[in-house]
Amino acid sequence: MSRKEQILQLLEGSPTDAFLRFALAKEWEQEGNDPAALNIYRSLVNDQPNYVGTYYHLGKTLERMERPQEAWKIYSRGIEITRQLGEQHAMRELAGARLELGDEEDFT
Repeated sequence: MSRKEQILQLLEGSPTDAFLRFALAKEWEQEGNDPAALNIYRSLVNDQPNYVGTYYHLGKTLERMERPQEAWKIYSRGIEITRQLGEQHAMRELAGARLELGDEEDFT
C-alpha cells in the first residue's frame, strides 16, 4: 500500500485531521497534481487557520500555478496568523516567500 493510500485510509476515520490532510496535499504535490493539493490547502486554511504550515505550501502551490497575486495574499494572511500566534519561525518563512514575489506595490 502506498503512502497516499495509507493516508486516505486514515482519513476515513479522521476526516478533519489537519496533519493527515496536509500530508495528503503533500502527496498530491509530489505527484504533480497541484489542483488537488490546492483544494486541500484551501480547505485547511479555511477550516483550521491556525495550522500555520499550510500557508507557505499553499502560497508555493499558487506560485507554481502562476497565480502570484493569490500567493501574495495567502502569505500575508499567514503572516498575520503567525504573528497572532507568536510563531516567529513560520512568520519569517512566510515573509521571505512573500518578499521573493516582489514589493507590496506589485500586489496591492
